[in-house]
Amino acid sequence: MSGELQALIGLSTSELEELMVGMGQPAFRGRQIAEWIYKKAVEEIDQMANLPAKLRAELKKAYVVSPIEVAGHSHSSDDVDKLLVHKGDNQVYECVLLPYKDRVSCCLSSQVGCPMGCTFCATGMGGFDRNLSAGEIIAQYLMLQRLSERRVSHVVFMGMGEPLLNYDNVLKALRLLHDEIGLSWRNLTVSTVGLLPAINKFAAEKLPITLALSLHSPIDEIRSRLMPVNNKWPVKEVMSGMRRWHKATGRRVTIEYLLINELNDTPEQARLLAGLLKGVPAHVNLIPFNFVDTGYGYKRPAVERTRAFRTVLESRGVNVTERVERGHDIAAACGQLAGQHKGRFAKREGLSAVPSAS
Repeated sequence: MSGELQALIGLSTSELEELMVGMGQPAFRGRQIAEWIYKKAVEEIDQMANLPAKLRAELKKAYVVSPIEVAGHSHSSDDVDKLLVHKGDNQVYECVLLPYKDRVSCCLSSQVGCPMGCTFCATGMGGFDRNLSAGEIIAQYLMLQRLSERRVSHVVFMGMGEPLLNYDNVLKALRLLHDEIGLSWRNLTVSTVGLLPAINKFAAEKLPITLALSLHSPIDEIRSRLMPVNNKWPVKEVMSGMRRWHKATGRRVTIEYLLINELNDTPEQARLLAGLLKGVPAHVNLIPFNFVDTGYGYKRPAVERTRAFRTVLESRGVNVTERVERGHDIAAACGQLAGQHKGRFAKREGLSAVPSAS
C-alpha cells in the first residue's frame, strides 16, 4: 500500500462531499462514492461505474479505496474465516468472520497488538505497536463482508487491542458502521478490560451499543493476576463505572467471564459475581478457556465445573449464556489472535504502568 495514497474508506459521506467539492465536482459525487465503498464494498475506484472516467483517473492519482490489504486467509472446519491484514508494513493484525444460522457476525481489531498484558491472551503476550485508524477498522469489516453471501449484521470489537485505548478512532468507526453501512447500534459490541475514565467518557456519548466488560474474576487478587489493569481500577470501581454506563444508556451490563480451571471457576466466585450484579440488568457470557501457551499453565475447566459455575449464577437470577467458540483449528477463537508483529512491549514480565485511557 503506497504511503502517498490516502484511503477513501474511513471518510464519512460529508467528508467525501467536501473532497469532491474541493476537486471542483458537485457534492453528490461524494454521496456516490460513499454508496460504492460502504454499501457495495467495492475494492477499486474503477468499479465506481457512475463516476466519470476523468474523475476516476483523477482520484486514482491521490487515493485508493482501502488502507489495508490481505496478507493471509485461513478457513476453519466450522466455516470461520480469519484474515491477516496490514497496510503495507510488517504490522500485521487479524479479523474474523463468524457465520451463524440466524446471523453473520465479525470480530474486528482496534490496535496492532495490545499493551494491556492480560496473561491469558496471545495478543497481550505479543506486544503492542500502534492504534488503527477508523479506516483500517472499517476496512476489516468490508473485507469480511466480501467473503460472505449474507449481510454481516453484527460487529464485535473483541479482536486485537483494547478498543477504549483507541477511543476517537473506535468511536468514528462505530458511527461509520451505523451511519454509512447501516448497521443497528444494538448489533455493535465494544469489549473493554475496564478502563474506568474511558468507560465514563463513553457513557456520555449515550450510544445504545453493547459495552462488554472483561471481568474474569470478582476477586481483586485473582483478577490482578489475570489482568494487570485491575491494579489501577479494581473490581468495585470498574463495576461502578458499568452501572453508570447502564444508567446513561439504558443498556444492560454485559460481563465477559473467561473460565480457567481451578483459578476463577469456583462456586464462591460465582456467588460473588452474582452479588456484584445485584440490582442492575446484566448478562454474563461464560467463555471456557481456549488454549494459548502464555507460559502460565492455564487450562480449560471440565464441563462439570463450567456447568456448576453457571448453575450458581442462574440460581441467583443472573442471565447467563456460554459462548459457542468457533475457529479453534485456525486460532481464531477468543484470546487466540496473535498476528505477526514486533511490539514495543513484547514478552513483558509485567505491566507496572497502565497507559492512559483519556
